[in-house]
Amino acid sequence: MKRSTDRLLALAMLVVGFACFAKLYLALGGKPPATTSAGIFGAAGMLSILAGLSFLAGLLPGAPRHEPSAPLFGRDAATVPAGRPRLRRIALAVPLIALVVILADQFGRWRETGGDAAAPAREVAFAPAEPGTTPARQTALAPATPPQTLAPPQPPPPAQPTAPEGHRDAVVWLAVSADGHQIMSASTDRMIKLWDIDGKRLIRDLGVHKDMARSALFMPDGRSALTAGDDGEIVLRQLSDGTVLHVFSSGANGGVRQLKISPDGKLAVSGHDTGSVVVWDLQKGTVLHVLPGHDWSVSSVAISPDGTRALTGSIDGELKLWDIPAGKQLRSWHGHERGAYGAVFLADGHHAVTGSGDYTIKVWDLDTFKEVRRFDGHSGTVYALALSADGKRLGSASLDGTARIWNMDTGAEIAEFDPGTGPIYSVAFAADGTLLTGGMDRTIRDWPAAGGEGTVLFAGAPQ
Repeated sequence: MKRSTDRLLALAMLVVGFACFAKLYLALGGKPPATTSAGIFGAAGMLSILAGLSFLAGLLPGAPRHEPSAPLFGRDAATVPAGRPRLRRIALAVPLIALVVILADQFGRWRETGGDAAAPAREVAFAPAEPGTTPARQTALAPATPPQTLAPPQPPPPAQPTAPEGHRDAVVWLAVSADGHQIMSASTDRMIKLWDIDGKRLIRDLGVHKDMARSALFMPDGRSALTAGDDGEIVLRQLSDGTVLHVFSSGANGGVRQLKISPDGKLAVSGHDTGSVVVWDLQKGTVLHVLPGHDWSVSSVAISPDGTRALTGSIDGELKLWDIPAGKQLRSWHGHERGAYGAVFLADGHHAVTGSGDYTIKVWDLDTFKEVRRFDGHSGTVYALALSADGKRLGSASLDGTARIWNMDTGAEIAEFDPGTGPIYSVAFAADGTLLTGGMDRTIRDWPAAGGEGTVLFAGAPQ
């Protein structure tokens, strides 16, 4: 029984000894500086472990025990002395003292006041001085913060002018009247607006669509306009006051993505987001043909100068040529790697120009259906095209944020315009030969025909 008790005492002593060494490690922080607290924990731990090992080995026995070879009873019975009682008591006291020290340190009742008292002061760093000065005193363990140079943020783009009567969203269509005095614009804010170029003022809000407005065209009579949008409606409006004269509804053919009017104003051809191409009789207010020709949304429509043929393109780059009176497809070919936009016929009726999401502008021979010229330079989708009145120059607008003027005969770039305000969606030539653009910034700008800085013709509404 006594032997078992000694073993339990030995185990307790070893536990206390290892606890002392754990406190020693925490006091040193993994480093070996000579400190008073570290010495106490080290000594206590070592003595506790030695005492525990001594009890475990039976070197410090307790009460008298019998010699195994001697009789248990009678006069021949013999006992072994108790061993070293004083050393045993000291050994028992060491772990008890060590345990008291550990508890006192743990609960803050005991603090070392010896050689470590000044150690925290050596780790205090002085606050850095003002830039350009040297601190009066620095410590070896906490060097001063080196000087830093902070680059300023990128300057914000210059504020754009605004006008309360302007468009509240992107300008996606521009058309110039035959006399050159008025501009009509369509916007993703659903509004159609009529502008006076000479007076630089808004004449009126001509009308509003139920969804994004896509197209706004002057009728040849000079008194009315035809507008269309994603709501699937083509609306004939009176220019003088915006009165709606007739509504052509595309029904199941979907939203109107592109719209063109024949030169004589008798017919219109619309391209829809379902891929359908619809031919309308504007005079009779009827539908002549519904041509389900494209597998993808129609992204461009053009009508030949004689009004007999139409060219349509879709967002997969496919081009189709149509016989308008007969409602018959004449040819289909894959003209671009991506969507075909901004199609226009040339004056001879045998050539057409298309822009594309593959960043190219191509001139097509519609007799051979081959590419005869290409204009390269844009780094984004060429979204809209316009021909000058004399047919010698081509204007292009791109999602790369630039508009350009090209020489139709050579394919050379004449001028590049970059307002730095994001994608440009619409382009038209003014009567004086300058280039008009509209884009994501809600603004209509006027650019010199030979290149140079543009001017804000009609500012967008405040955001």
